[in-house]
Amino acid sequence: MTSELRTPPARGRRRPAPVSAAVAALAALALLPFPAGAAAADDPSAPAAAPAGGFEQQVLFKAAEEEGYACFRIPAVVRTTEGTLLAFAEGRVDTCGDAGDIDLVLKRSADGGRTWGPLEMVNKGNGDTHGNPAPVVDTRTGRIVLATTYNEGRDDAGNCEVPCDRTPHLQYSDDDGRSWSAPRDLTADIRPPEWDAWYATGPVHGIQLSRGPHAGRLVFGVNAESYEGSRITANHAALVHSDDGGDTWRLGAVDSHPVAENGTFRQKPSEMTLVERLDGSVYVNGREQDGTDLGHRDHTVSRDGGASFTAPFRAIPGLYTPMVQGSVVRLGAGHGGTGERGSDRLLLSAPADPDRRRTMMIRSSYDEGRSWESVDRGKVVTTDWSGYSDMVPLAREATGLLYEAGPVDARDEIRFARFTEDWLGPRRGPDPVTPDRAPGARGAAVLGGPEVVDGRHGKALEFDGRDDGVRLPYRESLRLGAGDFTASLWFRYSATEGDQPFLWLGGVGGRNPQVWVRGEPGRDRLRALMTAVDGAAPARTASVTGEGAHNDGEWHHLAVRRADGRLSLAVDGGEPASVPDVPGTVSRGSTFGVHLGEKADSRGRLTGALDDVRVYDRALSGAELARLRESGPPADHRAVLDLPLDRVLGHRAG
Repeated sequence: MTSELRTPPARGRRRPAPVSAAVAALAALALLPFPAGAAAADDPSAPAAAPAGGFEQQVLFKAAEEEGYACFRIPAVVRTTEGTLLAFAEGRVDTCGDAGDIDLVLKRSADGGRTWGPLEMVNKGNGDTHGNPAPVVDTRTGRIVLATTYNEGRDDAGNCEVPCDRTPHLQYSDDDGRSWSAPRDLTADIRPPEWDAWYATGPVHGIQLSRGPHAGRLVFGVNAESYEGSRITANHAALVHSDDGGDTWRLGAVDSHPVAENGTFRQKPSEMTLVERLDGSVYVNGREQDGTDLGHRDHTVSRDGGASFTAPFRAIPGLYTPMVQGSVVRLGAGHGGTGERGSDRLLLSAPADPDRRRTMMIRSSYDEGRSWESVDRGKVVTTDWSGYSDMVPLAREATGLLYEAGPVDARDEIRFARFTEDWLGPRRGPDPVTPDRAPGARGAAVLGGPEVVDGRHGKALEFDGRDDGVRLPYRESLRLGAGDFTASLWFRYSATEGDQPFLWLGGVGGRNPQVWVRGEPGRDRLRALMTAVDGAAPARTASVTGEGAHNDGEWHHLAVRRADGRLSLAVDGGEPASVPDVPGTVSRGSTFGVHLGEKADSRGRLTGALDDVRVYDRALSGAELARLRESGPPADHRAVLDLPLDRVLGHRAG
């Protein structure tokens, strides 16, 4: 079985050797001794040595180190039945654009990712786009199945024109990934005719089921769009599966969401990653982009081997990521996260900055994906720019992470990291909380350890500017929507530089709905800002400033109101500054959080104190605000958020 792909015309730079030449290169490499402690290539049951210190990484794909390519993107990785790691990537020939001349390439490792062979060609684009790798290992036969997606290539860095005709293809290898069959078109099997505006396989490894009536089934995710007339009319997320080792495929579970004539839609689950739960069901976690639901990750479950979903996808508002692909595996499990029982700890790899692709992080779930660690509990892999990723269990001792990253751009290179459970750390106990007296509210998490001090009314919390903050657990009532609102709080600080965040609701960044208020002592002012979206129109922002930073170390009252088409800010009951409002909702689409004393992306923190923080989903009158200032009244059932900040309950464990 050899690849029938032809070598494209030379473009002035050497391309990777075809598969037959790569096999010879690997044979020569096999004569070299393994590093001390590495597992023998002919003994896949022997685990690779755990990385020193629990973590190590190396650059695996980088254009400056590989002739013939301008960029590498879209990683995917699997471990074969022989213990070999196959790391796939798109080799982008001329630019880093998504729709140019793109090849599918790979590198192989026989020692658990410690060392790697040379770049090999799997599927040449010949001027077109051949990408979106979705590899799956059949543990019964050893076959590696590789799904990809094709479209006509462009000679610039632009995207595929809408509607974009994209077609799924399939290859396989029966010799541990050394050679590959000729690609065959799967359009008739797994792409309905009405899915004609966009189609994509993966990109991320698929899985083989190991439990229940569908044991042995191969499953991976696809996403698509439909086009009619002059616009996209629907988004589709689906699973495809094979019960005969990849010879035949069928479309299974489908979740479709219509697109309104104004261009808005509730959800757009895509780039789905799968893991088999311990009860045999399939947990599906995907990227969410531009839907009206809150959150940048969606999830659902299939209980019939991928034939149907138990419910439509649901967004995860409190799981902070930008709009990006990610990967889920079970810690310590076998091929593609299944095949062995593994632990009850699931891992998610994705950037943690809610606005931009940076700060790659591993977060854990201890309840089969029903909930995930908050961003302050995850393990940071790098604070560099970072993007797409895939993970692979190496053995009981380690997990592998293949991810895009770079100090300047997330597309600079693709790195491979190995890490242990000890490096991830144990499960932490609950955070201390401060009571939220709003109806139906749980206590707000107290992060870092702010000090309880004398406040304007009773006690208050003093933040150190380093790691302190208060974060509210998500609940629907925190969404302020498109209506009027009021935020009232007391603050005290003496910092002379840096932004000093008091209250942050919603997302972060210039395009995401949000409301915040902060001190800006370097500019001698206080500032409140709101960003809103109205239908499918771009986000718009209104910002109002108050004269003076009020950083004199004394307590001051601040009130921000959206009312009568204006956004206003008043200090200590004085005449408010105001600006015209912008129409639309301040809580839609983006990753959503409510924070005190810190920005939503943790890149700005307060050095100072806060007391009696309240938010209402209506405009308070001047008399009502005066009562808040003068007496700090008891709990108000009309408040959306009511934090007196007068005590901290519980102690953090671990």
